[in-house]
Formats: sequence, structure tokens, C-alpha cells
Amino acid sequence: MAPKTVKMICVALSTVGLIGVIICCSLPEWLVRRDDYTEVHTGLWMACVKQGSGPRVCKTFDSQAYPDIQACRAMTIISCLLCGLSLLLLIFGSDFTPCVQNQDAKPKMIKAAAVGLLLAGLLVIIPVRWFSNNIGNAPEGLTLGASIFIGYIAGVLMILSGLLLCYLSRSRSSSYHQLQS
Repeated sequence: MAPKTVKMICVALSTVGLIGVIICCSLPEWLVRRDDYTEVHTGLWMACVKQGSGPRVCKTFDSQAYPDIQACRAMTIISCLLCGLSLLLLIFGSDFTPCVQNQDAKPKMIKAAAVGLLLAGLLVIIPVRWFSNNIGNAPEGLTLGASIFIGYIAGVLMILSGLLLCYLSRSRSSSYHQLQS
């Protein structure tokens, strides 16, 4: 497969990953507790309660939330920012955009984008795994929400695109060194 095609696939994968991390961070669907007539949806920023067939009432957490929730917030926000920055580096450093004219800088930008995507994927998988690991000791009726699964998928997509870019830059640099000797 041509390097341009791989880079375009990586742009698509990391874009979907970025959208997934934003959704994962913003939705109050990390943990869901169902009782007889009550559903409580908890996220990083708010908790929503729905009683019976009534309206859904949401309340935001105060700024002094639990330390583990603050750590999860920080990791997902840093993951969003790092993925966005890596996506910009990938787009500007790719061969299909004429944004950067210096041909020596493009491979460095691609490598930086690959490392950034790998880190962004890890930074979203860590809090998602943390929440899903703690569900084993939870009371009955508490289940994982959709944000956990969206976070896993987004993290895997970002790690996959980072690994593809690392492989692409490694194979290109080794073929370049073979041509030099």
C-alpha cells in the first residue's frame, strides 16, 4: 500500500478517535445504576437522574470532585488536546498536503504525530480501564455506560494509527538508508 494511502487512513482513524474521545469525555454515561424506578447516569462532569417516566435531571459536579474523577478528567482532556495536535501534525506533514514545503521536516512531523497518537490513545484507555476495573467491587445494579466502550474504541483507533505511522516511518527510513549505502 502506498504511503499516501496509509497516511490518509491514519488521518481518518485518528479523526474518528478524536471524535470518540470528545464524546467519551463529555457524556454522562460512564457508570449507570438502575433501581426499580430510578436510573442514575454518572460521567466525569455530571450525574443525571431519571425517575420512572419523568424528565432527566442533571447536576454538575462541584470543582472539588473526587481526586480519581479529577485525574480521569485531566487524562481525557490531555488526550483530546494531544490527539488534535497530532492530527494537525499528521495532516500538515503528509504528502497529500502542500502546507510544509521543507521535505526534511515532513518525516519528523509524521514521527511526532505517531508518538502523540500513541500517547493520546494510552491517556484515554487508562481512565476508562480504571473505571471499568473498579466496577467489580460495585454494588448490584451498577453497570458500565456507553462512554467506557466509546473510550476503548477511540483509544484503540488512536494507538492503531500511531503504530501504522511508526511502521511507515521505520520502513521508509530503512529503505532510505539502504539507498544511501
